[in-house]
Amino acid sequence: MFLIESIEDVPILSTTLRIMKFWSFLIVHNWRRYVCLTPYILMNITQFLDLYYTTEPIVNVIRNAYITVLCFNTILRALLLCLHRYRYEQFMAKLKNYYVQLMCMNDTFVNSEIKNTIQAAKVFTRINLLMGILACIGFVTYPIFSTSKVLPFGVFVPGINKYRSPYYEIIFILQVIMVPMGCCMNIPYTNLIISFIMFGILMCKTLQYKIRNLNFINSSKAKDDLVWCIKYQVKIIRFVDTVNGLTTYIWLTEFLTYGAMLCVMLFLLLIVQTVGQMIIVSAYIITFAAQIIPMYFFANELYVESIAVATAAYESNWYDSDMDTKKFLKLFMLRAQKPCAILVGNVAHMNLELLQTLLNTTYSYFTLLKRFYG
Repeated sequence: MFLIESIEDVPILSTTLRIMKFWSFLIVHNWRRYVCLTPYILMNITQFLDLYYTTEPIVNVIRNAYITVLCFNTILRALLLCLHRYRYEQFMAKLKNYYVQLMCMNDTFVNSEIKNTIQAAKVFTRINLLMGILACIGFVTYPIFSTSKVLPFGVFVPGINKYRSPYYEIIFILQVIMVPMGCCMNIPYTNLIISFIMFGILMCKTLQYKIRNLNFINSSKAKDDLVWCIKYQVKIIRFVDTVNGLTTYIWLTEFLTYGAMLCVMLFLLLIVQTVGQMIIVSAYIITFAAQIIPMYFFANELYVESIAVATAAYESNWYDSDMDTKKFLKLFMLRAQKPCAILVGNVAHMNLELLQTLLNTTYSYFTLLKRFYG
């Protein structure tokens, strides 16, 4: 009835997987992966060397530092994705099975939630890709609005003056080519993980619906339905645990760098000298926010919806059940009170509270930099 032959046919994943498949990060393994990764890694090495040897103005140093860290995080994502390729694919195969199971319920509420989730995932994917394109345009066009001769990225090439012709033109063209490649490594990964989280939210909402509408008048059927809910709860827990196993240390690395990156970009916004530069730096900040805020928002939604499962169980007609069923339901509610959460370094819950802490800390350091510079 539901023609879902591969993970590429799952609507919530299809757009992102087409990009990742083209660059052979997932599903296939061919030369495109190395064409994309190898020059990007070499470029990132030259970026770090450039920061070490640079004598450029503070504006250029700050911008180059931001882009260097961004490229490093991009490479880290791509390398870990390639390293754990089979784990990602096995997980997505399991997600495909869960998706088919939900569709086979043929329930009006569940079908409506599936439709809403797919639509939200597609909208977010398109918006995020658009923001990535705008960031790429900003990287490439920044030298046009600069008051001095600069490259899209700072690089160090021993033995040559990168600002002399024809070296400048050659490096500039190479960097223009590499910018969209970096976008294809970074943006789709964010889209993929948020799709995972959205599906986890969908599973939690389905479980809430099922447990809230249990019919306890028929004790035998109620027990069978409750057993289904308990098994489905275990599926959700394992689902989120797998996501954490694949991503938790990436989030830790990025949490440690995001604050610094946002801080220096806000500071750069104060010291740029032209309106064009200000607009491009503002675009950097907006693109950065478009990456981090949705991730923490949807992670927070998963956190909230997983806790709401316990509330849904209490809102059911549990008082009509027999004593054995009440005991099962009590155990179910006790486990549901421990939230399923996306973890940062297996330590902190990724939610809006953690994002607020990050932004508060960033603003404090930004204020300190502003006073020091002033």
